Amino acid sequence: MSEQIDYQAFRNEIQAFVQKNCPQDIRQLVAENRKLSREPWSRWQKILHQHGWGAPNWPTECGGTGWNPKQQAIYGEVLAENDCPAQYHHGLRHIGPVLIEFGSPEQKSRYLPGILDGSDWWCQGYSEPNAGSDLASLKTRGEIRGDTIIVNGQKTWTTLAQHADMIFCLVRTATEGRKQEGISFLLIDMKSEGIKVNPIVSIDNHHSLNEVEFNNVRVPVENLIGEQDKGWTYAKALLAHERTGIANVADSKSNLANVIELARREAPGGVPLIEDADFQRRLSDIETELMALEYTKLRVLASVATGGAPGPESSLLKIKGTEIQQAVQELRMELSGYYMGVLTTEGEADVSGHEFGDFARRRYMYGRASTIYGGSNEIQKNIISKAVLGL
Repeated sequence: MSEQIDYQAFRNEIQAFVQKNCPQDIRQLVAENRKLSREPWSRWQKILHQHGWGAPNWPTECGGTGWNPKQQAIYGEVLAENDCPAQYHHGLRHIGPVLIEFGSPEQKSRYLPGILDGSDWWCQGYSEPNAGSDLASLKTRGEIRGDTIIVNGQKTWTTLAQHADMIFCLVRTATEGRKQEGISFLLIDMKSEGIKVNPIVSIDNHHSLNEVEFNNVRVPVENLIGEQDKGWTYAKALLAHERTGIANVADSKSNLANVIELARREAPGGVPLIEDADFQRRLSDIETELMALEYTKLRVLASVATGGAPGPESSLLKIKGTEIQQAVQELRMELSGYYMGVLTTEGEADVSGHEFGDFARRRYMYGRASTIYGGSNEIQKNIISKAVLGL
């Protein structure tokens, strides 16, 4: 008989720990809705790792917690509720599970420890200027020369590449057969000669995105994940984990609670917006869909925990999760609009309107991309129709 878990006691344990151990300066950054750089994220990861909580989603034999899906969900909720940053995703939720499932023993021993303790920072080299959601049409080439792969090409929309030590990359190593064939999954040191990182400042006036150029970059063959030319298999596995994570249930619940709190105190015409019937209806719709999303995600995580892998369900989570995120962002923008918050530049105070007006605008603008990154929602609908309906 499996051991009964006291989930309230578990929640209380997480709550007590994060309130005591998450540095106040980091919590302040989160509370003020600031974009985090590498330093606070890595510092927080080190604290969690030292406590044994470095990788909630990894198996215990690889340094994970062994928590079940409900425990993982509670953990994410408590972090969000207490203004603690979610752990950085590219290492823990993307390349980590791929290394655990497909990496060699040498690759696991080399790369997993740095992800766990926050000392290594990863970025993702998937999208290209002419290969976004149609990822299989990528052009970046990897030419095999003995024990070295020579990489030439370009990646774009590479999140936080300016801080990264490593990039996991898809490169074309053969041109025969279907376009999904001949792609290899490669780990590349960002300090390698021939790599150039060009910043992309997004519409929210923040630098998190980059273009990465590869000019005759030499990569050891031992940095191939799995078999040469079979990278599409590993890429799909990673994308399934990524899309499951993009659902971002904990953040949406926290953001929705924030909107409700703001709506209780904002009073156009003397009546708090929370009392407006149309606003209540929209709020109720989002709450219902968010609850359905949460239970769907728990079912997917439960399947993974018993040896399964995210399938087309991950596409469903990605679609619904990002649509809910945008709906919450729209509500917050509407709240800020009642007193006409001004447009500001980085570092300036919002001199009129609400104190949250500028953040609401920035989050809304950047949030338009959520239904595109990780594979556009239109592509996800195609995946579902093919896998479930056979179309």
